[in-house]
Amino acid sequence: MSISFCETTRTFHLKANNTSYIFQVAKDGYLAHLYWGKKINEYSHSNELRFADRAFSGNPVAEDRTFSLDTLPQEYPSFGHTDYRNPAFQIQLENGTTVTDLRYSSHKLINGKPNLEGLPSTYVESDDEAETLEITLKDDLIGLTVILSYTAFHQFDVITRSVRFVNEGKTNLILLKAASGNVDFRASEFDLISLPGAWGRERHVARTELRPGIQSIESRRGASSHQHNPFMALVSKETNEDYGDVFAFSFVYSGNFLGTVEVDQFGYSRATMGINPFDFSWLLEPDQSFQTPEVVMVYSANGLSEMSHTFHRLYQTRLCRGEFRDKNRPILINNWEATYFNFDEGKIKEIARHGKELGIELFVLDDGWFGKRDDDTTSLGDWFVDKRKLPNGLEILAQSIRDMDMEFGLWFEPEMVSVDSELYRKHPDWCIHVPKRRRSESRQQLILDYSRQEVCDEIINRVSDILKNAPITYVKWDMNRHMTEVGSASLPAERQRETAHRYMLGLYRVMETITTKFPHILFESCSGGGGRFDPGILYYMPQTWTSDNTDAISRLKIQYGTSFVYPTSSMGAHVSAVPNHQVNRITSLEVRGHVAMSGNFGYELDITQLSFDERETMKEQINFYKKIRTIIQFGNFYRLSSPFTNNHTAWLHVSQDQSEAVLTYVMVLAEPNDPFRKIRLKGLDPTKKYQICGEGKSFYGDELMNVGINIPRLNGDFKSIMWRLKSE
Repeated sequence: MSISFCETTRTFHLKANNTSYIFQVAKDGYLAHLYWGKKINEYSHSNELRFADRAFSGNPVAEDRTFSLDTLPQEYPSFGHTDYRNPAFQIQLENGTTVTDLRYSSHKLINGKPNLEGLPSTYVESDDEAETLEITLKDDLIGLTVILSYTAFHQFDVITRSVRFVNEGKTNLILLKAASGNVDFRASEFDLISLPGAWGRERHVARTELRPGIQSIESRRGASSHQHNPFMALVSKETNEDYGDVFAFSFVYSGNFLGTVEVDQFGYSRATMGINPFDFSWLLEPDQSFQTPEVVMVYSANGLSEMSHTFHRLYQTRLCRGEFRDKNRPILINNWEATYFNFDEGKIKEIARHGKELGIELFVLDDGWFGKRDDDTTSLGDWFVDKRKLPNGLEILAQSIRDMDMEFGLWFEPEMVSVDSELYRKHPDWCIHVPKRRRSESRQQLILDYSRQEVCDEIINRVSDILKNAPITYVKWDMNRHMTEVGSASLPAERQRETAHRYMLGLYRVMETITTKFPHILFESCSGGGGRFDPGILYYMPQTWTSDNTDAISRLKIQYGTSFVYPTSSMGAHVSAVPNHQVNRITSLEVRGHVAMSGNFGYELDITQLSFDERETMKEQINFYKKIRTIIQFGNFYRLSSPFTNNHTAWLHVSQDQSEAVLTYVMVLAEPNDPFRKIRLKGLDPTKKYQICGEGKSFYGDELMNVGINIPRLNGDFKSIMWRLKSE
């Protein structure tokens, strides 16, 4: 049993691999948090709750001035009964008040892990992989039942949490806030790590010291966004890659979210994560329920690297699904930066033929193949082949590329509609909008209202018609704007603030339907690059286009930050033309290849215009990647040198059996009279001897990890090496 309950002290002890998570039914039925950290065999309350009469901290029971919710470390705090800190949830009653009072009612244990209806979540393949605890809390006065769900995984240092609200009363309730998880730490000596960014520079690593008050990450954009990833971690001051405590939170959701950490007057820290309450409410009628998304909580006693390994293994094997979850991903050529909208059937075939000669395995036809799509102002929603460009249709084109012994992939943007489209002219009310307000465009497009079933059904049919009538084995699913004028023509006034969440539920239904209907297709998500790189989307699509910025030097920070949470198998990375189309930087084909080969590898340039030498270099890269592909995509990943603090970046991929590894080292700017450098490797077998392929040198793993290996002097800006290590 991974979850136990002590009847005497009414204490729950959850054990997940090497982690313990402990809380207690305290006085008057309130849930009090006791411990989250390194595994404890038997808990005997060495840190038992302590109480004192605190001025200006009110008392639920007047006779006991030492007991206040304002000082109690809680599991799922409510608002209005003496706790002045951020509540985890908030309910508005028909009388307009927002005071609630949840008390413990009962609990039950479940073998395995139940799915969350209509929502993505981690899963188990057999019930003996995990155990789930459901705690039922009640506010009898208003008929509110709240069920807290905790799952402890046996093989991962992971606790997942979610919450279900049930209205068992006779009057309507309005849910104003519904966090998925809350942890009250009796300490605040932490740093907060998050992954902020923007379009073209997603998921940069930020680390700040906790301070009194509230610090937060969030999205109000209708998507998880480029600006903040739904991840945060509290780490001890001394924590680095290999040492220190890490308490990490990752939200399995793709819409508006809020993660907060509040340091109170007594030095306690309250960490909360869930749907963003900004512009959100949910009408909960009698006998109705509301399910929150899942938050994944990871503890590491050994620094950030161990945290990342836990996320990587969990998300790779128990979040991603389908037949491509464990398959090597193909090397692709995408025509976007080669042609943009200006192509015809002949040009596409020419690029594909050249790609096949180089050893590329998949051709992807990007934007511009449908409607009258000659630029980005028209035709989204009109998912019908443009016969001007492709007179023989998609089926003939795709089959001709398949006949070259290549796979064929296609770009879609199914959530959007152009004002200049047949779909919009026929159904102008099918977009997200507010009556009589202007419909702000972004990239000259609007967002389809996926809160409406008929809209979702129509898109499912249109996309399915394309996919079932051509030999397509890959889809790039894009989404290129965020929400404005958030409203739905199908919802009544009292439910308008449900629109953004209902949109996500509709999107998840569309993705579930299409990916289930076409299991042979590898789906890659995209949102202007990495604008929706989150666990929610990974549940449906096992890889994501990491960033629209393909510059190798920019990608060092983007891919390094992304690796904090997401496995390499989820990261799309391409070699593009120079000068780079996003930052105008010129880098060598070698360094572009080394950085792109650190993900799911591909090319995005006009290979028909390359020189003989460039083509030969590409052949070498493709052949090399085929040898290391499994190590890169499914090996263990180690960050060795950070681009955020150094002029050089290094990372290492090690095969699961530790027989092989791939070291990548990139120097950004040349320095005069620079020092000799070495890198200490990680994750190798100390007893194995590793050959550095092509270098004529061999070293035991313990030497490479403790002494390190010399890096050759690299002359000039933007230089790199990529070494393959094989055990002898």
